[in-house]
Amino acid sequence: MALSQRHGLPDIVGRILVARGVGDDRVETFLDPRLRDLMPDPSHFLDMDRAVERTVAALRMGQKVAVFGDYDVDGATSAALLKRYFRALGTDIAIYIPDRLKEGYGPNAPAFDLLKGRGVDLVITVDCGATAFDALAHARKIGLDVIVLDHHKGDAALPEAVAVVNPNRVDEDTEHRQLAAVGVVFMFLAALNRALRQSGHFAGGEVAEPDLRQWLDIVALGTVCDVVPLTGVNRALVVQGLKVMKGRRNPGLRLLGDIAGIKEPPGTYHLGFVLGPRVNAGGRVGEAGLGARLLSTDDAAEAESIARRLHDYNRERQQIEASVLEEAISRSEARLEDDSAVAALTVASEGWHPGVIGIVASRLKEKFNRPVFVIALEEGVGKGSGRSVPGIDMGAIVTAARQAGLLINGGGHAMAAGLTVAEEKIDDFRTFFEERTARALAGTAVEARLGIDALLAAGAANGEMLDLIDRLGPFGAGNAEPRFAIANAIVQYADIVGENHIRVTLRGEDGQRVQGIAFRAAGESWGNRLLQRNGAPLHVAGYLRGNFWQGQRRVQFVIQDVADPHPQRPAGGS
Repeated sequence: MALSQRHGLPDIVGRILVARGVGDDRVETFLDPRLRDLMPDPSHFLDMDRAVERTVAALRMGQKVAVFGDYDVDGATSAALLKRYFRALGTDIAIYIPDRLKEGYGPNAPAFDLLKGRGVDLVITVDCGATAFDALAHARKIGLDVIVLDHHKGDAALPEAVAVVNPNRVDEDTEHRQLAAVGVVFMFLAALNRALRQSGHFAGGEVAEPDLRQWLDIVALGTVCDVVPLTGVNRALVVQGLKVMKGRRNPGLRLLGDIAGIKEPPGTYHLGFVLGPRVNAGGRVGEAGLGARLLSTDDAAEAESIARRLHDYNRERQQIEASVLEEAISRSEARLEDDSAVAALTVASEGWHPGVIGIVASRLKEKFNRPVFVIALEEGVGKGSGRSVPGIDMGAIVTAARQAGLLINGGGHAMAAGLTVAEEKIDDFRTFFEERTARALAGTAVEARLGIDALLAAGAANGEMLDLIDRLGPFGAGNAEPRFAIANAIVQYADIVGENHIRVTLRGEDGQRVQGIAFRAAGESWGNRLLQRNGAPLHVAGYLRGNFWQGQRRVQFVIQDVADPHPQRPAGGS
């Protein structure tokens, strides 16, 4: 109440801010995050000045530079951001994205040999490289300089590189550990831009100083899709990036959004669930470099061709994912039948496509509310992808497992990680993963819960309330979307639409109606209760969102769960 009165905010906004730990001194920067207020001095990161110095030297000497990126969205956006910057300087750089199936994650010696053979003098790795000890040692041996721009947890030892810029280095004390790789790249370019300006590089007028803000749409996409916390400078990067994205200047993003059917100004939902999966699809089931090419091209015809291919690859990915998910759910349920209190899940199988295991891991995490690793086996080697829950640092667990000799390779951050494991070591890793997770939970039972920010009358589910909620965005990791409950709602209409979604009309206690949708709820026990329409009241929990149709924004309640207002009590209970 004090916070609301002091800043002239509605009570419900003050309540949500306090619930997210926003103190009085942070209200203004939270509601209006600007880079000039939240951007740190890039030079405070270890090795940043060294990385900039080597890159400036490469530009002055006319040396050939290449980018080695990961095949996910964070890697694609990081690579595209670098290519666009160097192009603005009048220098073209090559992008190398490894094939997920043939090369796996991260730098490798054959790729470095190939780049060296093409005359490359300096390689900048993005979203990878922090633990590529053998590959980077090989690069030094063949006379190839490497700068690492990464954000994954590493070992105390550093790989042999000119510079390793990584907010999650063991010896780093920055407060900006939440940056995605594309955020690290943005910091690097800010430092590089400053160094070139101070050295007089732009003074002659032959090359104009690039305005980094024009590419914040790319930064926002990578930040959201890598599921890093949307707090601090990340919040400013995404808020400002969404503003840039509305201008539709990047032909790849514009055409991909059009093909995907985005009709409204894009938000974090569109980045994470519409654009991101399509950019990712090339690395998952198609051509690994398509995402970076889409985001870095200024040729509209090329952008449209790539966007359509990625859209088609995404359809193929969805079909493969559905098959793997079904089998993975069955294996997970069998594990829980053996031990319902198990703290973490590890499922593995031959024949699973490595390109979809990350998405399947996310689905299992949501369904079973546990950290999950999904491993695709081929010829005795497993490629695994993991997703975590709050409170369990998956990257740290994978690093510890690698150091314990259980993994061939592996790394990640708190909420997501990847690994390579020998088939005969999977059971040992499973035990290690379960024990470490149980220890971190300290005996707390695994239980799925929905936190409720406030009760909402059906009549208050309107455009004015939606505008208030929008001020609190963008939503994602570290800034959960506000969840409301409508008490004693009556389901007046319900039917199944699309792929097992349930569309409903709810009437609240105030007699007002609100339209609702429950995604993938048909077949779930709580979803079936919506379909019964028996006139019995239900407490309904979910989000309030805008639904654009024919240019008009309509309010929609996205239902996540329902509860009985009058649950049966045990016999003899009070």
